[in-house]
Amino acid sequence: MQQKGSTEGIVVVTQHQTAGRGQQGSIWVSEPGKNLTFSIGLKPNFITLHQQFYLSMAVSLGLYDCLLHFLPDETIKIKWPNDIMVNDKKICGILIENQIVNQRIDRSVVGIGLNVNQRFFPMPQATSMNLECEEVFDLNAVFSVLVEKIEARYLRLKTGELEKLKLAYEENLYWRDELHEFVIDHQTQQGIVKGVSEEGKLCVLLKGELKSFVFKEIRYAY
Repeated sequence: MQQKGSTEGIVVVTQHQTAGRGQQGSIWVSEPGKNLTFSIGLKPNFITLHQQFYLSMAVSLGLYDCLLHFLPDETIKIKWPNDIMVNDKKICGILIENQIVNQRIDRSVVGIGLNVNQRFFPMPQATSMNLECEEVFDLNAVFSVLVEKIEARYLRLKTGELEKLKLAYEENLYWRDELHEFVIDHQTQQGIVKGVSEEGKLCVLLKGELKSFVFKEIRYAY
């Protein structure tokens, strides 16, 4: 999907994706007709470059809201920076590409891959809506709710509800207030996720000191 000339709210749906891109060049493989893979064109020029992570928060929360609608009995969390987890397994990935003009986000392409009815994955840490509740979902119905929920969160971003979005994101943050292991500078350390900074850095309590990390500086250890 081209950013140049894109229109606010345009959605491009892919029926079969074999080389979807994720963070740090990871590949997202989707079985034909089983999942939702699509991109949304947005023009969030009402937020500054400093606030760009709020777009990621809004989209992540829209996905969270959608999954909560269909999987109310499951444990749904947002894994920083923008994966969605269900029962400790990845069900959805998001990749946002921004075009910056004069220190503002002029245009954005939000790529989303949501596992809906796929049952077999090359990675053991992946899951789908079908695997979690043994139900075959109507892709059009899921897509309709998903777009509605993302739009609702995006409109809150547009009206300036930044603090509420950040609070909601942090309330549903994966591993928040739990002691877990992280890999930092090629070393495993124990820490506690406390939240995110205004710039979207992950805030982790390490040996009594709160530190902030960008994406490549820290990773979750399993």
